[in-house]
Parts: sequence; structure tokens; C-alpha cells
Amino acid sequence: MKTRAACLFSLFLFTIAPALAQSPTELFLRGYSVIPTPQKVELQSGEIGFDDSWVYDAGKLAKDHIVVRSLLSDLREFHLIEIRPAAGQAKNVIRLSVAEGAIQAGDDPELDKQGYRLKIAPGSIEITGNTEQGLFYGVQTLLQLLKAGPRGKLLLPIASIEDRPRLQLRFLHWDTKHHQDRIETLKRYLDWSARFKINMIAFELEDKFEYPTNPVIGAPGAFTTAELQEIVNYGLERFIQVVPNIQAPAHTAYVLKHPQFAHLRSDGNNYQMCMCDEESYKLIFQMYDDVIKATKGVDYLYVSTDEVYYAGICGKCSQPYNEQNRSLKWVEFVRRARDFAASRGRRILVWAEYPLLPEHVKMIPPDVIDGIIGDEEYLKTENELGMRQLAYVSMQGAEYLFPNHLPSSLNTGGDSGPSVGRLRSAADAISFGSKAWKGKPIGTFGAAWGDSGLHNETFWLGWATVAEYGWTPGTPPVEQTVAEFMKIYYGPNVAEMTEVYRGLQTQARFFEKSWDRVVSKVRGPGYGNSYGKGIGVVRFDETLPAPALPSMPGLDFVPVYVGRYAARVEEAGRMALENDLLLHRIHQNFLKADRNRYNLEVLLSLAELTGHHNRLILGMKKIEDELNTARMESAKNRHQEAIGHLVGAYDRARGVVKERIETFRSLKTVWEKSRFAKGREVNGRKFYHVLDDTKDHWADRRPDLSYMIAPEESVGLEKWMENLAAVIREYAKRHNVPASALAAARLEN
Repeated sequence: MKTRAACLFSLFLFTIAPALAQSPTELFLRGYSVIPTPQKVELQSGEIGFDDSWVYDAGKLAKDHIVVRSLLSDLREFHLIEIRPAAGQAKNVIRLSVAEGAIQAGDDPELDKQGYRLKIAPGSIEITGNTEQGLFYGVQTLLQLLKAGPRGKLLLPIASIEDRPRLQLRFLHWDTKHHQDRIETLKRYLDWSARFKINMIAFELEDKFEYPTNPVIGAPGAFTTAELQEIVNYGLERFIQVVPNIQAPAHTAYVLKHPQFAHLRSDGNNYQMCMCDEESYKLIFQMYDDVIKATKGVDYLYVSTDEVYYAGICGKCSQPYNEQNRSLKWVEFVRRARDFAASRGRRILVWAEYPLLPEHVKMIPPDVIDGIIGDEEYLKTENELGMRQLAYVSMQGAEYLFPNHLPSSLNTGGDSGPSVGRLRSAADAISFGSKAWKGKPIGTFGAAWGDSGLHNETFWLGWATVAEYGWTPGTPPVEQTVAEFMKIYYGPNVAEMTEVYRGLQTQARFFEKSWDRVVSKVRGPGYGNSYGKGIGVVRFDETLPAPALPSMPGLDFVPVYVGRYAARVEEAGRMALENDLLLHRIHQNFLKADRNRYNLEVLLSLAELTGHHNRLILGMKKIEDELNTARMESAKNRHQEAIGHLVGAYDRARGVVKERIETFRSLKTVWEKSRFAKGREVNGRKFYHVLDDTKDHWADRRPDLSYMIAPEESVGLEKWMENLAAVIREYAKRHNVPASALAAARLEN
């Protein structure tokens, strides 16, 4: 995932400089929602009604054209309206047409291809695209504009809209390193991406593709060539290119973990391939060739060059390992990758960053796209070469459970998101970022890294935000985009969804910060990072101490959940109350949402998990309260009563463990409705799990989804219960408490 300059740009730029003041659009003030906001809108007074009396004239389009199908299916699915083809001298007609030059707003023909004109008047709706793609986008605008009037009738504004994007390539990022979505899930993602006028997907496949030339790389059940082409074709029909993103030569643990490729490891680590071994190039280019053959119709290949920390460190390299040679080795890789891709009709995108030196930028072929607008020192040379760039923003980095979408004092900054929130940071960086517009941006890249294992349903608000400002930089206010997203994505009847998101964010940040971070006893040290080999190698795990355990003869113990943990327990109490309100809000919206109820299921699973975490902390304090009462009863020689409270402590622990198991089972069931089981076995082939030498990915700590409860399992409550059961039996024996007093305790062995 991106760090250093790219993340600093996308996260910090506007925590220092305030954004320009923005006002809501006139469409929004009239009660209409569109993402992304059209460039030019001329509103007249008045509205027209829309119902099944309307008909459509598809002109020269085939009846099964995606433009027609999209119009009819969304009217049916979202508004329960069926409209028919026009016949004779019909009234209330939607006319669809393509006319080259229908709108021209600039000198970039690639942008003009996406342009459209929409005219809404009594009895007539005309949608004209410069191309079929523009016409498709015009239909999406019309569909979003429909709103329910006070008597339930659908309304549209009397208006004329001329629209085209400001930036040509609008990328969303599908990161599937740590999970594999079902094909029907990805098709639904493409449908919603198309509604937001996204036209590029960077599909970070890692081992979720079969790689026929080297099939050992593909994980069990990875997408076949035919399946990947099916996904690509579905996108192309909706004017979206699904661009394969192949991590190499760094972040290749998914390749180098296999023994047959161990000889290609750079300096013995499985993070990066040796860049001085021709066999590395052969393997990488075979992988490129495999995905190119499975993505016919796509014009690009995302080479990435992400975090190539150790270019030229391999023992097979003849040149000294220093700044100059690191940079030159990076340039050599990019040049060779570019030539290979070009021979197969693909234009490459790279992340121009460390270890590239500014003086070597001139050596990069000018048709390479810089996917992050990296170091500002690169831009002068890139501009001279005529290179284009993407405005990179990260909608998720290292947060657990839920992104820092919104402003909050709990946001920690850094790669966990700035206090202004990722949405505003992204909007400002794309719209007003001086570095972005000092270059020659061709598009945007909305990253959503899966390294912390977040479900993709938590990314949609961020993805819609990138779609918004990649089309119309600077407009509208982020608050408007959030409000419009909630209406468009869930339907117009939902309530307090922004507070649901804020509540989940608050719960997730408490979950994240309330664990103790201890040096890992499970995972060894990392290899290093961009600052050098051996730097930043200590790995940490999250855990909490088990409650105190009483000892003989008087059940004495030293409480744990007091002192430095007291504030944490108190905050868990507040979080528990807020979580209860959050759960009520989500449940209420199941009855109100017209669309994407599965998204609400995912949000509910996260609310339940964080609610359980709050009760875990509170429960451990209550366990110690029971132990303290047992100690006091023992001091009074009230031994049977003391045992009653010991058993009470045991039962509380048992309840926490039972709730953890049930909460995780429920979460897993919900998540696997849209994705396959993480680390699954297919046809007898097991997932080969080895940790990345350099990165500390939460989602990679275990091969399955149980990484989400690994911190709690590390507390060791089951072992603590076993030890407490032994104490209870010994205490009962010492004080001749009858066995009947323990019969109901059900102390597990």
C-alpha cells in the first residue's frame, strides 16, 4: 500500500491549508441528488411528474443495449415503474440518441466522448450523448434525479444539463489480497460504479487469479481466465475497464512464499524479487501475459511498482547498492515493463516514488502514467516529457473495521486518516491540491486498501466521493456528497445514516485503541521498510490481560482492571451505550432502505462485533468484582457464598466466550454472502499461508477470517476459566463445601 509522499499528499495536504468555501448546488437546494454533480445545469421553475405513462424512443439503439436495459431495469428495481417503447404520436416520451458534437466543452476528445446533454420539459425528456458512453451517463443522471414528491408521485426538475467529466480516467481500487469476492458481488460493484460514472477499476489480483503459466501462484479457487474475462466483459459493457494490477517486483510474498520461487528472493526476504535475475523478469512478464490474455478489451496494465524498497540489493547484482543504482534499477524495470506491455497493446501505470531519484525521471517513457503524482520534484520533468498523472487519494489505509470517513477527534492522523476525515482530505486533494494541478492529471485513483481486512461495503461512501470530485473537482461541499450518497445508495427513506457511519467510526476507533500493543510472540521481526533494511522490524500484536486469578488460602488476588485500565473500562461503558443507539439506528433502516440492504447487514455485523468488544472489557471488570466479593465472603468464613461468587465470575467469563463465538459466527456468515471463505481449501488444495517479510497486515496474521477475533482469543479466557475451575474445586475441598453446591456450576474440565 502507498506510504511516504503519496499518503502524505492525500492525507495531510489540507489538514494545514483550509479548503475553499463551497455552497450547495442549486439542484441540491431544490431537493435533487446526483453523483457526480453535473458541470452545467440550467434550472427553470417548476417540475414535471413521472410515472408509467411515459414511453421511450431508443432511436438507433438495439432494444437490448445497455443504455436501454439500464434505464428500464433501474426504473423497475428502484421505482417499480415499467415503461414501454413509444408508438405513434406518443406523449411523455424519453428520447435517447447519439450525436457526435452534441456538446463540446473543450479541446480534449477523450473527455468529449463522455459528454451528454439532458433536457427535461413537460411531456419530453431528451438525452443525447456524444457517444454511447455519454448517453449511458446521461441516463444515470436522469435515474438519480427522480425524487418522490409530497404525494408519492415521482418528480423531475424542468432543466437543461450539459455535462462531461473534468478528468478522463476515474479509478476505483479493488484490493483482493486478503479475500476473494464472488463474481456476482463484483458485477454488483460494477453496476454501482457505473451509476457513479466510474470508468476504471484497478483490480489488485495478487493470488486471486489462476496464472495458467505458473498455476501454483493462484490461491485455491482463484478466478480462472474465463471468469476474469467474464468480469471484464461485464464492465466493458458498462464503459468500465477492469485493469489488472499486478504487484511486482515488490509485495510479491504471494509468489515468493512458494519454495519453487525461493531462489528469486531479494536478499533472502520474500517481500521482493531479485531485480538482477533475468528469471524474475521472465516470471513477472509471464504473469503479465496471463492477465492480459484474461482481460481482452482493456487498454491498460497497472504495473504499480509499489514500495520497491530494495531495488538492486540482491547478491546477484553487479553494481553497488546505493541511491543511484537503486533508482536506475527501478527505471530499468519500468522501461522493460513498458516495452513488454506495449508489445501487447497495453499502456502501463506505475507508482513513481522511492527509490526513483528526480534526475532519473527523464529516463521514463513519456506514455507511462504516474499513478500517484509522487514526489513534487518529479513533476517538472514529467511535464516536460508530457507524462500524465493520477491524483491518488486513500480512502482506507490502516484503520481496523471501519474507515475514518468523517471528521473526528478520535482519528489518529497518519495512515489511519486525518482528523478532517478521509472524505474531506480526498475532496480537497483532488479539487484544490496544488501538487495535483501542477502536473497534467489524467484522472483520479481512489485507493481502498484491504490490509486491515475491511469489508468492501465500508468503502462505498469513499468510492462515491472520489467519483464525485474526479468528475467535478471543487463541487459540491463534502456534506452534500455524503447526504446525496445516503439517498442514492440506500434509497430516499433512510434516516440518520450519517450518524450510523459516525457511530461505526467511533466504535471502530475505540476497538482499535483499547487493546494493549505488545511485541509479537507469534510473528518474527520484519525485514525493514523504505528507510532501510532492518529498520522498523519490531512487530506488535493486540491483546489484553486476563482477569486476576485468586489464590489460596483466602482467595487473595491483585486486580488488573483498575488503575491504568480504569479509564478504559469507563470509556467502554460509554461506548456500550452509544453502541446500543447505533444498533437501533441500523435496525430501523432495514425497514426504510430500498437498496443495498446487504450493506446494512455488514454494518450491523461490525456494530455487533464492536458492541461485544465493549462488553468484553466491561465483563472483565465485572469478573474481578465477583472475585473481590468472593474474597470478602471468604474472610467472613462464608465459604459457600464465596464459592457462589467464584462461580459467578466463571459464568461471566463463559458468557463472554460464548458471545464471542456467536458474534464471530454471525459476522462470518454475513461476510461470506458476498465473498468466499478466506484461506479456503478447494478440491483438496489448501491455502499456503506465509507472512509478508516487510508488511504488518492485520488481515494477513491468520489465513482465515479469525484474525478479527485473534486479539480477544489471545486474552486466554478459556485457559483462565480452566484455572479458576481448579481454584473453585480446591477451595470447596478445603472448606468441606458439599458437592451439591457445585453441581449447578457446570465447570468445564
